[in-house]
Amino acid sequence: MQMELYWQAVKRNDARFDGIFYLGVKTTGIYCKPSCRARTPKRENVEFFPTPESAEQVGLRACLRCRPRDINIVDPHIVKLIRASELLDGWEAPNLKLLAAELDVSPFHLQKSFKEIFGVSPKKYYELKRMERFKRELKSGSDVTTAMYEAGFGSSSRLYGKAAENLGMTPAEYKKGGKGVKINYTIPDCELGRILVARTIKGLCNVAFADDDEELINNLNQEFPNAEIVKDAKVLKAFVDEILKHLSGKENRLDLPLDIQATAFQMRVWDILRKIPYGETVTYSQLAEELGDKKKVRAVAQACARNRIAVVIPCHRVVGKDGSLSGYRWGVERKRKLLEAEKNL
Repeated sequence: MQMELYWQAVKRNDARFDGIFYLGVKTTGIYCKPSCRARTPKRENVEFFPTPESAEQVGLRACLRCRPRDINIVDPHIVKLIRASELLDGWEAPNLKLLAAELDVSPFHLQKSFKEIFGVSPKKYYELKRMERFKRELKSGSDVTTAMYEAGFGSSSRLYGKAAENLGMTPAEYKKGGKGVKINYTIPDCELGRILVARTIKGLCNVAFADDDEELINNLNQEFPNAEIVKDAKVLKAFVDEILKHLSGKENRLDLPLDIQATAFQMRVWDILRKIPYGETVTYSQLAEELGDKKKVRAVAQACARNRIAVVIPCHRVVGKDGSLSGYRWGVERKRKLLEAEKNL
């Protein structure tokens, strides 16, 4: 998460991070400070360094434009927040009061400023880092139990309690790439053409529109290549009935169980989407502001675009700042019809 934080600072030319880290660009052989106004390099060509010396040790030269060695003052506020993240990485459990005392700041100030910079609270940051460690252990070949304890989960109940939110499936299923998961689907008609509704034993994993069944089935197979996919309209009847009633305007609210894979940021965006009232819209910038960072408009738009649960996660209710419909995974015309139908009821 810290590397992602650094990369976002580079894209913003954020001078608050000058002296905190330096970015080296492999293709040019030059290192800069985060606020450098040179053209932003590609992410895969960037490496981060804690000091100018560490960058020069691998053969990089100081940028003549931003002069990265000419930094006299490092933002103490950012230093404390980076230190807070480092402390959390080594703790067995997050404690806001102890963390604030360690940094000589108030708990309220720490909570607010940490979320402003990292996008999540200290507690959420700790949970995400722990889950990242768990995933790395699994990918390196560890069994689930070993990975669980190496990542700091004291019991399997705590791990599985977080698994659905962070993995979209159980840890064992994640390790096998979803192999062994059974997915039932059906494809009925609806007001917007053909609609595929698919579910695992835990909840909906795919809801999609198209003009023909072949496209829908191919997309489902591509998304879940290792799953056992079976057509079964009977198993999905209750889900389909609710969705079709919603599309016809007979049911304004959809509160169906989901089984989805997503990053923590996508989960936050999708959670807000599900709270947008029927018949109303919000802009991408309003969503970004609600998430605590007005500059994350593009990230919000990408999270909406990656939604695979049409209507139930109502990304169609997000519009451009000027009211334009912009993109929609299942076609702008379907988005227009959905919004018109909701406003007319």
